[in-house]
Amino acid sequence: MALKAVFFDVGETLVDETRHWTAVAEAVGVPAFTFFAVAGALIERGVRDHREVFHELEVDPSALELPPFDEGDFYPDALPCLEALRAAGYVVGVVGNTSTHAEDLLRPYADVVGSSEGWGVTKPEPRFFSRVVQEAGAAPEEIAYVGDRVDNDIEPALRAGLAAVHIRRGPWGWLQEPPAEAIRVKGLAEVQEAIGG
Repeated sequence: MALKAVFFDVGETLVDETRHWTAVAEAVGVPAFTFFAVAGALIERGVRDHREVFHELEVDPSALELPPFDEGDFYPDALPCLEALRAAGYVVGVVGNTSTHAEDLLRPYADVVGSSEGWGVTKPEPRFFSRVVQEAGAAPEEIAYVGDRVDNDIEPALRAGLAAVHIRRGPWGWLQEPPAEAIRVKGLAEVQEAIGG
């Protein structure tokens, strides 16, 4: 069955989080290298929630002023990919485990925009992907979900009956190996051809 909708994760799929997490490292008072190394070690241990880095560094994240994403944080291939898919007639959605602040940045570039905060459900919960299906207005097998994390994006999308596109980008994208049934891309410029469009 042909795909009608393509939904995207946000962090490390469309948005480069380097500036954001470097600012977080500065706010918690550790060198960026230390912060990234601790986060990487947690990923390698299989810790699902990246916010565990705050526990390891003995920091209360609620006391931090975290910088929001802005236009300069998009990967260079992100907006051209979204634009090309919309021009080709796909319903394009963007929703990830983000705050509602990210929705304002993303709204001009997609037909459907959401956030885990706004939806009240986070990946990899099945209800998150049920909501993707509802918002897409298509059958699960007519929807692709593009993301960098195998545990949060790819495997739960496949379980929900969606096509799953794994982008090798960001720490999880490099450290986690997707299952054989996932579509693999190295960059967003490959997505349209990879999904058959």
